[in-house]
Amino acid sequence: MSDTEYTPPKVWTWNKENGGRFASINRPIAGPTHDKDLQVGKHPIQLYSLGTPNGVKVTVMLEELLAKGHAGAEYDAWLVNIGEGDQFSSGFVSANPNSKIPAMMDHSTTPPTRVFESGSILLYLAEKFGEFLPTDPAARTETLNWLFWQMGSAPYLGGGFGHFYAYAPIKIEYAIDRFAMEVKRQLDVLDRNLAEREYMAGDEYTIADIAIWPWYGAVVANAAYDAAEFLETHTYKNVKRWMDLVGARPAVQRGRMVNRVFGDPAMQLHERHDASDFDTKTQDKIAAAE
Repeated sequence: MSDTEYTPPKVWTWNKENGGRFASINRPIAGPTHDKDLQVGKHPIQLYSLGTPNGVKVTVMLEELLAKGHAGAEYDAWLVNIGEGDQFSSGFVSANPNSKIPAMMDHSTTPPTRVFESGSILLYLAEKFGEFLPTDPAARTETLNWLFWQMGSAPYLGGGFGHFYAYAPIKIEYAIDRFAMEVKRQLDVLDRNLAEREYMAGDEYTIADIAIWPWYGAVVANAAYDAAEFLETHTYKNVKRWMDLVGARPAVQRGRMVNRVFGDPAMQLHERHDASDFDTKTQDKIAAAE
């Protein structure tokens, strides 16, 4: 059936067969589906995540804090396999009632502090450790402008364009055109901003860069949705320059590996509990030892 033939009913009912690639994990209600406690490791910060762009934001932030010498930012990163419904366990729902990764528990407080939504986690960590968020009011506000821009814009990129271009069971021209137009507009917003400054909020690397890079850097690098040619991302020269600049940071390269379950096995660190895990527990090394 083409999209032009569909007439919505008076009352919507859930048809699981229309869910496409993610039908098994999408549902119109919240709450847990099964009882399972969250695992807790040895560090105060416990992260429950997956190496998607939203998850990468947080692991990059934690690795950047560790690179700055903040021992309190040591963390255990536990893999949440959303394809198997891990996000609907009772433990995870207690950490994030929205059942989306990432979720973080800070056990350095009594009681432990739960933090969910990637932007909230970045802001929490920036304020906790006094890093990557300027103290000058104008610079702080500009950083937060771009952080919240990303939080509001990325759903059009991921849930909109990415879904209809790459994942939907049928190709709907109207939907793809609508969201491709919006993504290109967003890339133009970024490109114009980065024409005048080195980083998103100015001359300083901040949580704005950490939030935006995993999403828009991946699209420009053709690492998301295989859509770089379709969107002509090579034309956004300033975004490309910034993408390479941020991507060259060692902490960013480490952060990309954590909770990653796809791509090169040498770049997959399913769980991270110690800094040495990058050298000893990537999937290629685990496979070689078996």
